[in-house]
Amino acid sequence: MDKKMKSDRRKFLKNSLSALAAITIVPRHVLGGNGFTAPSDQLTKAIIGVGGMGRGHISYEGTKLLAVCDVDRSHLKKTLDKVGKGVTGYTDYRELLLRKDVDVVHIATPPHWHGLMAVEAARAGKDIWCEKPMTRTIGEGKRVVEEVEKHGSMFRLNTWFRFKDTFYGLGTPVKPLKKVIDSGVLGWPLKVTVSGITGYNWKFFWSGKHNLPEMPIPNQLDYDMWLGPAPEKPYNPARVHSNFRGYWDYDGGGLGDMGQHYLDPVQYLLGKDDTSPIRIDVDAPQQHYDAVGSWRRIEYTYADGCKIILDGENRDKDAAYIEGPNGKIFKNFKSDIPNLDKLIETLPDPEPQIELFSDSVRTRQKFALNEMNGHRSCTLVNLGIIAVRLGRSLDFDPDKQVFIDDEGANRLIDQPMRAPWTF
Repeated sequence: MDKKMKSDRRKFLKNSLSALAAITIVPRHVLGGNGFTAPSDQLTKAIIGVGGMGRGHISYEGTKLLAVCDVDRSHLKKTLDKVGKGVTGYTDYRELLLRKDVDVVHIATPPHWHGLMAVEAARAGKDIWCEKPMTRTIGEGKRVVEEVEKHGSMFRLNTWFRFKDTFYGLGTPVKPLKKVIDSGVLGWPLKVTVSGITGYNWKFFWSGKHNLPEMPIPNQLDYDMWLGPAPEKPYNPARVHSNFRGYWDYDGGGLGDMGQHYLDPVQYLLGKDDTSPIRIDVDAPQQHYDAVGSWRRIEYTYADGCKIILDGENRDKDAAYIEGPNGKIFKNFKSDIPNLDKLIETLPDPEPQIELFSDSVRTRQKFALNEMNGHRSCTLVNLGIIAVRLGRSLDFDPDKQVFIDDEGANRLIDQPMRAPWTF
């Protein structure tokens, strides 16, 4: 494609998406007449980013795949070969978002794309299934919440332990833990310790490499598009695809990669879905400006005294997972509270949650893990990442969502995007 054709294509996409942003687009499944999708009809979806995670979620919840997108043509070809006929491939997600026949967009790119793509998908009238972490920065999360609410999109963050499956290392789903905590039998405030006892440190040492030499960009990869809103850096294979987790520009190491899996259920257990900690204390070595390094300990404190401790080095091998003034719960759901199992049987269940995203899309009721509570648990991740990067303790205003008297930390809330990318 020559330079003029590329320029014309970019102008077309820019003008088309500007027009989308200027009006409120109602998803086709909530329209009357020919746009209506009956509850018995199949929902349609598209996937943006078909590396390992995107290819692993081709089929789910009765949806029909119509389109896939990736900036690496080898990823795209593998996926198209796998799904067969009837699925269209794209290398530019903006072209995919122009399709009116797509209900749900699954964003399975590196995290530095999540916020921007989610916002544009909402503006295009799509419902959104987003991989974790929800956004790379706190500011991007706030923007996603605003745009999803404004355009009436349904949003699902792809971590599920708050509502199903056995939670890492604890030998139980979250539901009975929630019943115990809500009953008050443990007392208040509570301390939750997430450490090696729950398997958290299996990606703890996910770090990047320093001083990467520039290497030729593979022909199949549009590296400039892969970078997108991230700062321009010379290409090296250690920076892209599954290696992106080791660099601040795209993610936040093991904490960014796995943190929301572990922290979101804790936030739910503590009843903190609408707030954030007021204090973050950190023990970590000095970090490289580009490559993520490891850390030793992060401690979050809420206004009511509740604490979450991330014990990266597994110092507290014998610590209770949940500890209150009146009792403790350990790994494999062991407890020092007599007859806990019998007590749980007498306790009321937590409030019901929508556990299938297709149900959320059809009923227009929020999913169990949506843009609101998802942003708050992603904020836990990003608060920890900022504290690690800066190497100091931080005070945070959970209502204004800004750091208190810390200009350096506040600069990391809203980080600039590389031109021409913008919200």
